[in-house]
Amino acid sequence: TWQKIAPLTLLYLTHHHLNTNTLLTIGLISALVGGWTGLNQTQIRKLMAFSSIAHMGWLITALAMSKSLATLTLIVYLLMTTTMFMALNTTSAKTITDLGTVWPHSPTLMTTTMLSLMSLGGLPPLSGFMPKWLILKELTSAHLSMFSTALLLSTLPSLFFYLRMAYLTMLTTPPTTTSTKHKWRFKTSLKQTMTLMALTTMALLPLTAMLYLIT
Repeated sequence: TWQKIAPLTLLYLTHHHLNTNTLLTIGLISALVGGWTGLNQTQIRKLMAFSSIAHMGWLITALAMSKSLATLTLIVYLLMTTTMFMALNTTSAKTITDLGTVWPHSPTLMTTTMLSLMSLGGLPPLSGFMPKWLILKELTSAHLSMFSTALLLSTLPSLFFYLRMAYLTMLTTPPTTTSTKHKWRFKTSLKQTMTLMALTTMALLPLTAMLYLIT
């Protein structure tokens, strides 16, 4: 995610000299490539990488329309990915199948992870819906309805693997007798930082108007 900072800085400085249609085309291609290439992946690291490519497409599209909108999109994206990485780091999950075995250890953490994944997918009423909603509104206002429809459809593959991961995080296992002497739950008390990040990942939508005006 931090690797986006350098190219985005360059785009921020030069976007006035770039053709808007070129930026929009690059954004659409990026969203398509990120979504389709992530469909057959099972490793969470690769899924998040292709997700980053898809989100970069939305960032470039937002930058083509408004610098302030691109800034807001980047801030929301950083909040969502930070929450996701903090949750995944706590569970030590490496593949999507690992997510299906973590629920008995920490239901609260897995619920937070599930909601963060849905927010990354842009589902309302979570925070991830806000930047996509504003970008589509700007595109429609600029009479680019066909492009906005294509961009919206390009997110369906990304939404599919987000929902697949979210489904696996909510899988429960029946109680079984175990002979292990270790505790069956590890300590996953959410720290204040992660709690705050999770709240911003899920509940920024009511503040859309204020955030759009101050960025």
